[in-house]
Amino acid sequence: MAHGDTQATEPLPDDLVPTAPAPAPRRRVWPWIVAFAIVAVLAVAAWFAADAIARQIVTGVVRDQVRTQLALPADQQIDVAIAGAVIPQLIGGSIDDLTIASDDVTFGGVTGDVTVTAHDVAVRATGEMSGATATVSFDEAQLQTLLATVEGFPSETVGLAAPNVTMSLDLQLFGVAIPIGVALTPSASEGQIVLSPASFQLGGSEVTADALRDQFGGLADAVLRDWNICIAQYLPAGVTLTGVEVDGDLLVADFGVDGSIATDPALQQNGTCA
Repeated sequence: MAHGDTQATEPLPDDLVPTAPAPAPRRRVWPWIVAFAIVAVLAVAAWFAADAIARQIVTGVVRDQVRTQLALPADQQIDVAIAGAVIPQLIGGSIDDLTIASDDVTFGGVTGDVTVTAHDVAVRATGEMSGATATVSFDEAQLQTLLATVEGFPSETVGLAAPNVTMSLDLQLFGVAIPIGVALTPSASEGQIVLSPASFQLGGSEVTADALRDQFGGLADAVLRDWNICIAQYLPAGVTLTGVEVDGDLLVADFGVDGSIATDPALQQNGTCA
């Protein structure tokens, strides 16, 4: 063999050839994800179940207290709504927003549909709150009952025609009763609902206040006057009339409630009108 010729390379024995390391077994991650998801779902379901039970207990206590405090019949329907999750609010010591509603609630001989929304109601001790708002709604029949308490008001003729309350009153002229239709605009003033004349009808035609005075003289005062209905006398002093309007077929009165009413006996006594 000539110099420079290359020598043939012999293959290494099999036992000397290095082998690649076997791949590590792949971990199966998805069962852990599924297990975590199941646990999470069960935890959420348990939370909502516990919250639902807490809500049921709280609303039941509120219903019982409302029936007791207002001397309502045992079968009086009372709706109670609590905004948000109940358990964190109970832990925090107060309910953020609590709404109570009931139809045909009678107070002081007057009946109306009542809705109250209280804020930051303490769940321990005195049940203090930061404040509340309320509405009392009267349908036509309920409004007639309320206005029957006002001396001289022809409550049996009352109707509702937004934005006014309507009534009819007879004026006597030469021994003849002449019906005058009156539209009355409601407003709130110092614990009273004030009904002020807005328009008049005579014989089916609209007439002015001056025309009525010219025709009937001093007799026209009976239909040209304001009518004051004291609402404060039926409610605790801590409840203040803030507004009133005719909304559809209802007269709706709005109230503000002093947050100290739960702890101040003076605010729990019936109010008065100025």
